[in-house]
Amino acid sequence: MKTVGYYAPGPIDRPDSLVDMELPAPTPGQHDLLVRVKAVSVNPIDTKVRASAAPAQGEARVLGWDAAGVVEAVGDQVTLFRPGDEVFYAGALKRPGTNAELHAVDERIVGPKPRSLDWDAAAALPLTAVTAWELLFDRMRAPYGEKTTGGVLLVIGGAGGVGSILIQLARLLTGLTVIATASRPETIEWVRTMGAHHVINHRKALNEELKAIGVGQADYVASLTASDRHLPAIVELIAPEGVMGLIDDPTTFDIMPLKRKSVTVCWELMYTRSMFETPDMVAQHRILEEVSALVDSGLLRTTMTRSEGPINAANLKKLHAILERGEAIGKAVLAGF
Repeated sequence: MKTVGYYAPGPIDRPDSLVDMELPAPTPGQHDLLVRVKAVSVNPIDTKVRASAAPAQGEARVLGWDAAGVVEAVGDQVTLFRPGDEVFYAGALKRPGTNAELHAVDERIVGPKPRSLDWDAAAALPLTAVTAWELLFDRMRAPYGEKTTGGVLLVIGGAGGVGSILIQLARLLTGLTVIATASRPETIEWVRTMGAHHVINHRKALNEELKAIGVGQADYVASLTASDRHLPAIVELIAPEGVMGLIDDPTTFDIMPLKRKSVTVCWELMYTRSMFETPDMVAQHRILEEVSALVDSGLLRTTMTRSEGPINAANLKKLHAILERGEAIGKAVLAGF
């Protein structure tokens, strides 16, 4: 089967950072679906792994987590899907990736592809949707489906893939006032399109920016990027007994200043459930079911902003470079081989 991968980690401008290759097709395990991949999208995790994670000597590492495709075969204990089903999913960190014509994935982290979306638009959604959902409702425990609770959610880095979905979910499924951060005219416009009530500039002190729009404090802070840089402002702006959720990887992160306010600090890693095969692993299937239904109802929109052609090394290199330069808005997608 056609795949894109690498044999040694390194910077994206190295000629062999990503290469087209042929590898054997996977054999599905008991709980697996064998999926013919139609489209994939690129996430920051792709760039982090490519730059730092070495495969075993002489072996190739295939990246890619987001995918949309068609089930070709199923393992003998699969109950949720059957061959011919159209699916979308975000994969598992410790298994080969989706930048391949055929991919094996545990059915418990797979959802039915939204019928109203093309392959590329569907492939933009799974990883960021699961991450945003888990961060908001499972980790930060924002009240789900309660429109009259009040409160303020601050989304730091609102124009990225996770922020774009998080803003929409919070507007649809909570009563929170959603404030997103952005700094460029195009990203400001994007987060407003996603549904943010207010937009503030993350290149300035966030506590002062909140005051400038007449908001005293935030009950929930979803810190999606530069958490260490924004921490002093977050200490000031977060409400007593508030909740701060993170998805990024600061080298050091001293949460002691948050003790005075009894703030809850939590991390979200979308791969935790699949990595440890937690008892509630099938929750990701249910999240994707609900996301798919919201999309088909016209309530949730894809965050795809660009579809850049077929799945190959040259196109993946281009998208990795865009992510690493911090220029991404929403999600970029590749479709077909």
